[in-house]
Amino acid sequence: MLAEIITIGDEILIGQIVDTNSAWLGEKLNAAGIRIHQITSISDSAEHITQAVNEALSRADIVLCTGGLGPTKDDITKHTLARMFGMRLVRNEEVFEQVKRMTAQRHIDFNELNQGQADVPEGCTVLPNRCGTAPGMWFDRDGKVLVSMPGVPFEMKTLVEEQVLPRLYEHFQFRAIVHKTAITFGLAESILAATIADWENALPDYLHLAYLPNANNIRLRLSAYDVDREKAAAEIDRQFALLDRVIPYRIIGYGDATLESAVGELLRRNGESVAVAESCTGGNIAHRFTLQAGASEYFMGGVVAYSNDVKCALLGVDPEALAREGAVSQTVAEQMAEGVRKATGATYGISTTGIAGPGGGTPEKPVGTVWMAVSGPQGTVSHKMQFESLRSQNIERASSHAINLLRLRLCGAPDDGLWTIKY
Repeated sequence: MLAEIITIGDEILIGQIVDTNSAWLGEKLNAAGIRIHQITSISDSAEHITQAVNEALSRADIVLCTGGLGPTKDDITKHTLARMFGMRLVRNEEVFEQVKRMTAQRHIDFNELNQGQADVPEGCTVLPNRCGTAPGMWFDRDGKVLVSMPGVPFEMKTLVEEQVLPRLYEHFQFRAIVHKTAITFGLAESILAATIADWENALPDYLHLAYLPNANNIRLRLSAYDVDREKAAAEIDRQFALLDRVIPYRIIGYGDATLESAVGELLRRNGESVAVAESCTGGNIAHRFTLQAGASEYFMGGVVAYSNDVKCALLGVDPEALAREGAVSQTVAEQMAEGVRKATGATYGISTTGIAGPGGGTPEKPVGTVWMAVSGPQGTVSHKMQFESLRSQNIERASSHAINLLRLRLCGAPDDGLWTIKY
């Protein structure tokens, strides 16, 4: 079963708003066993709407449109679809009364524009919108379905979950689509692909692997289409278990897992805690930890020690070590991690000190040089990374590798060149 999504609105095309509707719809439809064939964004133009809808209906079984259903003159989707399907607009009394109640509750004038929201194409199925004034509209055409919905995200989502998906289940019979995504960290995409090539080549024919890289990790998604859900899900789990043996300690979790959520879960499970001492990352590690719900169970706090005086005063860094080796050094990173652990009473301390750029580098310590350390009950682990010249990217990468250094330690990963251990 194929579907297409059409988002309508000049505000999307000029970048005034971001189209989050399509991503949400894609996730929901895939979970329902409906494959997305294409996503199209178009302007508020009758010609463009007509062309896009006709083309989508020629390719897909289901077409979902969002946007252009407001009460003002620039919202023309409803009028355009009525002309396309040869339907006149008629007043729907149920929608009329709902809009009347809603405007009264919101102390909005129930004027002609708002009353016009109750005018719908005769012959379509009206989908009441309990969150807004514009109803959804369901059209049948030659065994295919077109649904038009408001572009306001919370209105659209409510319509999809309460009206559209239940009707689609009744109208069509779907075979299952099964996805599972493993989140990996620490291997570049080309190296990862080469490392897992034998595993990938041995996958069953009905499983499809996709590489989804981003700034912080590489996601590996296994998908199966038109399958028995339980059998496919079991096989995908088995394959990822095999992959974990091929790239040990590289899979940090599944679905929406992040380095910080993985570390948080390990700390929570062990009844342990962490604190951070940050220089070049400027509090980003603390920010990433505190974005996690329930972080107060394991995150003790942090110190942004940007200056050398703060490093000495709050973290106990030795001034002679600073003078001798510089702030961006193994010794200072280790003393920062040990200092914040001692100051907060945390089980583990994480530290970063480096040159984020674009200036400040030297031939011995170029821009992108970062020392990071983790201090814990078993001693202190430190590691140097060499990133590039883009400041924002260096901050994110340093944060990720520092968090991962703690993850590796919590997982009991062996010393295989990823870290240096000091006792």
